[in-house]
Amino acid sequence: MSNAPVNSGRRKFLTLTTAVVGGVGAAAVAVPFVKSWSPSEKAKAAGAPVAVDISKIQPGQLIRVEWRGKPVWIVSRTQKIMDELATLNEQLRDPNSQEPQQPEYALNAGRSLKPEIFVAVGLCTHLGCSPTYLPDSFSEQVEGVESGFFCPCHGSKFDMAGRVFQNVPAPLNLVIPAHHYVSDTKILIGLDKGDA
Repeated sequence: MSNAPVNSGRRKFLTLTTAVVGGVGAAAVAVPFVKSWSPSEKAKAAGAPVAVDISKIQPGQLIRVEWRGKPVWIVSRTQKIMDELATLNEQLRDPNSQEPQQPEYALNAGRSLKPEIFVAVGLCTHLGCSPTYLPDSFSEQVEGVESGFFCPCHGSKFDMAGRVFQNVPAPLNLVIPAHHYVSDTKILIGLDKGDA
């Protein structure tokens, strides 16, 4: 054992410095590790709600947006289209939307919050193809029906409420995503009003 005098000030300084450097090092290792548990910005954006301005949509027009990597259609239905919906029940597989393909608030004849605006995921329920919107030449696909959605891959047909016709491969109506109106001209897709 040495008989040299002990410099307690220097010892405290070295102990404190070592503790600070050790703490900084531990934080430098911990921050990236903890951050790795959080979803990436890309993953957050993929599931995030999408706001859509519908102020410029014209009657009969369809606009497309992407939500969760899927196409979502927003169609401005004319009064003629809405009147036609009530006449198709006998030709449809699930005219009253009894299969859970839509939120509770879309369990109506138009499968929508507002009769004139239709919002649906634009993927066929057969194999996930994206049907074609036929606003005025659908009668070539379904006799007497003026407009709807036709999937050319396997011939599935849907009316302007996304309800599937009988005797086609698609087993279910089109999916209606959770959505609500933020204002008269803006829709938020991906959240119900109560979740906002």
